[in-house]
Amino acid sequence: MAYDLSEINMKTVTDPKGFCEECEAHYNEQLEKAAEMVAENLKNSPVILLAGPSGSAKTTTAMKLSETLKKRGIGTHYISMDDYFFTVGEKTPRTPEGDYDLESPLCLDMELMNRHFEQLERGERIFVPKYEFSRQMRVSEPSKSVRLKKDEICIFEGIHALNDKIAGRHAKAFKIHVSANSNVMFNGRIVFKNTWFRLVRRTVRDYNFRGADPAETMAMWANVRRGEKLYITPYKKFADFQVDSVLACEMAVMNHTATKLFQTVPEGVERYEELRKVLPAIQLFGVIKESDVPYDSVLREFIGGGIYS
Repeated sequence: MAYDLSEINMKTVTDPKGFCEECEAHYNEQLEKAAEMVAENLKNSPVILLAGPSGSAKTTTAMKLSETLKKRGIGTHYISMDDYFFTVGEKTPRTPEGDYDLESPLCLDMELMNRHFEQLERGERIFVPKYEFSRQMRVSEPSKSVRLKKDEICIFEGIHALNDKIAGRHAKAFKIHVSANSNVMFNGRIVFKNTWFRLVRRTVRDYNFRGADPAETMAMWANVRRGEKLYITPYKKFADFQVDSVLACEMAVMNHTATKLFQTVPEGVERYEELRKVLPAIQLFGVIKESDVPYDSVLREFIGGGIYS
C-alpha cells in the first residue's frame, strides 16, 4: 500500500485526533480479519506463530489480536520466543567477522519450542523457559506454565516464528507476518520508504525505553537489516496472513523526537548516507501531538503512555 504525503499533511492540520483514530481503525480492521481466520483454524491447531522484523510492532499486534479473539470467545496465552534463547556463548553462532550473530535463529532452542507446540496441541502442560536479557542467559526457573483449555490458543511471538525449522514443521499452526509494508508518495515518487518507518520506530523506542544513544541504535541497523534479509524475509511466504503495521499519521506523531535523534547521526556509521536521507524525509511531515494518539494505539509501543506492557 502507498500513502500520499499531501493527504497526510492535510489531515494532520485539519483534524489530527480524528486522523489518528482513522489510522488506528484501519489497523484494527486487519486484526479483525486475522482473528476470523484464526478462529476458523482453531479446529486444526491452537498455536499461532506471529513473526516480523525489528520495529514492526509485533508485541502490540499480539496483544491487540488477543483482545480481538477474546471478543469472539477465544481465550489466549502469550509467549515471547525470546525466552527460548540459549545463554549467549553456549550455542551462539558467529558472523564471518567473528562476532556473535545474535540475529541468527540458531540462537533459539528450536527443539524445545517445537516440542512445546506438539505438547500444547495434545492438551499437555508446558513450562516456558526464562531468559534474562540483562545477563544474556537462560535461568533455571521457568517464566510460566501453560496448558490450553477448550477454545483457547497460544500466540508465540518472535522475529523467527516463521523460520522453516519452526513453521515448516507445524503446517497446521496459523502463521502471521507483521511489518511496515507501506511507502509514502509525493508526485509519483517514494519520499519515505517502508523500512524507514521501522528504523525511526526503533530509534525512538530505544531512546525512550532503553536509554540507548541514537548513534548506537543506528550503528546496529546495518547488521539488523543483514539479519532480516538472511533469516526473516525469506520466510514471509509461510504466512497465512500479512499485517501492514504502518499508520499514516505516525511520522507526524514522532516528528519532534525523531528529528532531534536523527540530527545526531555520526559520520562514519555504516550506511551513513542512507541514514542521513531519513532526516529530511521526516521533516516533510507536519506535527501531531502525542496526546492526540489513542492510548491503545500501536504507536504507543514506541512513544510510550499506552495501556499495553
